[in-house]
Amino acid sequence: MKKLIFLLLFANAVLSQTRYIHVFVPLCDNKYQGIVPVPAKIGNGQDLKNNLYWGCGYGVKMFFKLKSPQWKLVHSVLNPKNKVLERCVFKHTTLDVYLVADAYDGQYIKECTLDYLDALNGSKNDSIAFEGKQIYCGSKATLICYTGHDGLMDFENTNTYTPKDKIKRDAIILACFSKSYFSPFLKQIGANPLVWSTHLMSPEAYTLEAAVNAWVAKKSNVEAREAAAAAYSKYQKTCSINSARRLLVTGF
Repeated sequence: MKKLIFLLLFANAVLSQTRYIHVFVPLCDNKYQGIVPVPAKIGNGQDLKNNLYWGCGYGVKMFFKLKSPQWKLVHSVLNPKNKVLERCVFKHTTLDVYLVADAYDGQYIKECTLDYLDALNGSKNDSIAFEGKQIYCGSKATLICYTGHDGLMDFENTNTYTPKDKIKRDAIILACFSKSYFSPFLKQIGANPLVWSTHLMSPEAYTLEAAVNAWVAKKSNVEAREAAAAAYSKYQKTCSINSARRLLVTGF
């Protein structure tokens, strides 16, 4: 009986542990990124309010704030650190899960990309104080996401990575050809590629939300990929579900 009670208490403790997600967002930037130009208003990498990947309806901040019933914006701060224009903290509405999203000035996409890889590698711990508690992110998160232009298309990353700990973090990388460009580094790091892309894509927040929600629900890698593909096909009307499944994949 005592053993059963212990096991139940242990299981409840594990289930109640706070989980953290960190999302890195290099703001869309016509001037500083090698992208096909978008309309000037949404392609200004220094404009939080109107940016395609942040303040627009399908940007990370606005989509999670206004269109995702599972998440509530509980805190935001401007210029929380060098090169980051805004940091938002979202709390899951029913579970003890926090999502921290950082909007990087678009001209610093290289720094955003390298910070992302350092976080996956266990060498970039971070946190933010909120309501008397510390909300952890960076390497303290167990799901670390990147959504935006693929920075590795614009510069050569000559860094090599040796994991700083034994934690195998999950990764979502929503950027064009992210599997091809990020694979060598995720293999060095030992991260788990939950969802990434095989071709050109639109890295808007509905795909991120679907994959994140599957992860929060502790679904499998395949189920997370399927959720992401379904969301992508739903919003990208010209992309069939089968095409979306070929575009968004899981694992190496």
